[in-house]
Amino acid sequence: MSLIELLVVVAIVLVLAVVALPVVYGMMRGANRAECLGKLRMIGLGLEGYLGDHNDHFPELEVGRESRGDDLPVLEKVLLEYVSGPGVFHCPEDRKLFDASGSSYMWNSTQSGRHKLQTSFFGTENQPERVPLVLDKESFHGEKKGTNMLYADYHISNQVEFRTGP
Repeated sequence: MSLIELLVVVAIVLVLAVVALPVVYGMMRGANRAECLGKLRMIGLGLEGYLGDHNDHFPELEVGRESRGDDLPVLEKVLLEYVSGPGVFHCPEDRKLFDASGSSYMWNSTQSGRHKLQTSFFGTENQPERVPLVLDKESFHGEKKGTNMLYADYHISNQVEFRTGP
């Protein structure tokens, strides 16, 4: 094989790598989004266990905490006994917040202490499919559709399904 043939082969391999890397990266991000949605589903199951033990009332939680050292009633502390472990609260696309605070997710504190059948959010009464309970702390999954949410009817979505008016 001559030097020119070798250079042509190397060039072809480099072009293929340049084309394949964005595809692989996109597939990895999609897999991470799916894993994040799965973790929100596990949080929903843990929340349902909590409700069963507390007369169907949501926990009194703070939105979140900045540091693991903050002694606040937050999602990752109160629901820990109802999920498989602290890793449930880590979105794989979160590169810093979980390490600092112990959770990639935040609680919609407007629902704290409410009965599960008496949800309300921005004027929407008793429509659990429009009331977000737990959501990503940041738009980890890109700008469009970048925030995953667990709604009060326990469906998960990256779509905003609530309104701020009638």
